[in-house]
Amino acid sequence: MAQINRFEEIEGWKKARELAKEVYTVTSRGTFARDFSLRDQIRRAAVSISSNIAEGFARQTDKEFVQFLYTARGSAAEVQSQLYVAADLGYLGREDLGRLYEMADEVSRLISGFIRYLKGNQI
Repeated sequence: MAQINRFEEIEGWKKARELAKEVYTVTSRGTFARDFSLRDQIRRAAVSISSNIAEGFARQTDKEFVQFLYTARGSAAEVQSQLYVAADLGYLGREDLGRLYEMADEVSRLISGFIRYLKGNQI
């Protein structure tokens, strides 16, 4: 794998950024926008994914980076769970639910692959 010099080069970070933007867009509409608690919680979880990837990268050791990647992956699952709550409350249609869930799933898979790579480099 090529050397990564900036967290912005990490594919999982890029996809997490896209997910956060979409979460903000969807949560700004209709009744979802008025449920401040759920809206803010899902937004925080979405932003947490890319933030943890960036913070872990800055730690400069694979071991610490992996811990932050696990946290980021947990935040992706948190987003997925909250999407179901939003759908159950009628804030999201099936199309938005499926699209956002798949985006979070893709981020999670990318993070998992990166974790496997980094753990393979540890002595």
